[in-house]
Amino acid sequence: QVQLVESGGGLVQPGGSLRLSCAASGSIFSINVMGWYRQAPGKQRELVAAISSDGRTNYSDSVKGRFTISRDNAKNTVFLEMNSLKPEDTDVYYCNSVISVIGSPRLYDYWGQGTQVTVSS
Repeated sequence: QVQLVESGGGLVQPGGSLRLSCAASGSIFSINVMGWYRQAPGKQRELVAAISSDGRTNYSDSVKGRFTISRDNAKNTVFLEMNSLKPEDTDVYYCNSVISVIGSPRLYDYWGQGTQVTVSS
């Protein structure tokens, strides 16, 4: 099995910064795309940023220029550096990874448990 464990959420003032981390572990053969999504109560989960195995990135328009996604392939870990945070960035943030597991030719979609980010003065 595969697990994604997130860390780094919390409370921060507007204009502040936070860094989220997500480490994948288990029977991993390879990791394709890794990404971060967020979801507010009653709303659909939306993509924040994603990064491919060769480092290509994709960001939602609302976070471009403020957030940076990166990954450490040796540690199966993805990061989200969030700067210039705004109250509207308040959400539960979820890590997502598309993973090939040992013993199977398929790709599987895994999610972390979510971490709360609150931007408030």
